[in-house]
Amino acid sequence: MSYDTVVFDNDGVLVGRTSFDVLREATQETFAQFGVTDPDPDHVENMTVGTTPRQVDVVCDEYDLDRETFWRTLDRTSSLAQQEEARAGRKTPYGDIDTLANLDAAMGIVSSNQQQTVDFLLDHFDYTSMFGTAYGREATVKSLDRRKPNSYYIDCALADLDADSALFVGDNESDVRAAENAGIDSAFIRRPHRRDWDLNVWPTWEIESLDDLHSICSA
Repeated sequence: MSYDTVVFDNDGVLVGRTSFDVLREATQETFAQFGVTDPDPDHVENMTVGTTPRQVDVVCDEYDLDRETFWRTLDRTSSLAQQEEARAGRKTPYGDIDTLANLDAAMGIVSSNQQQTVDFLLDHFDYTSMFGTAYGREATVKSLDRRKPNSYYIDCALADLDADSALFVGDNESDVRAAENAGIDSAFIRRPHRRDWDLNVWPTWEIESLDDLHSICSA
């Protein structure tokens, strides 16, 4: 089938992923801003990746922190660290992103990263005009429940783009499940970090490059 709309995950699909060490350092820095100089390593880990609202509650109760203030600070610190990675040339777009310039479809972005980070990367790498809409998370604890595989932000993007037949492109199983939850097809891109990844989900398509979308969207 053909698609009139393609929505992309950002990190690991359009731009390279951020080193976990960079994100963990941002988490440690956030704890330090609140006077917690020796946090439990498990708490640092939990606040760095895959954080749930319940985990935020547990950590903030442990160190007597206001949950929204702590999370807003962590989101900002993490975003600034990622922005610095981009400025330093350690977080860059994949070379095949330019092939999207003449893709015959409306395009958008849905990321589980911060909105601040998504907006910065779009501007910094000068591809804002390529996409009709772009969603990241708000800097709130509530936004954690809206991350993929929840289809909340995909639904928002599809509404913005007035999509009829849509495809979501991602590099995680949660991307495929989010597409399923949104009732649309999915494409799993085999970036180098996913080359030998064993999937436990069944995307509509598996692709090696963004260039493959030209044939898919016109099929």
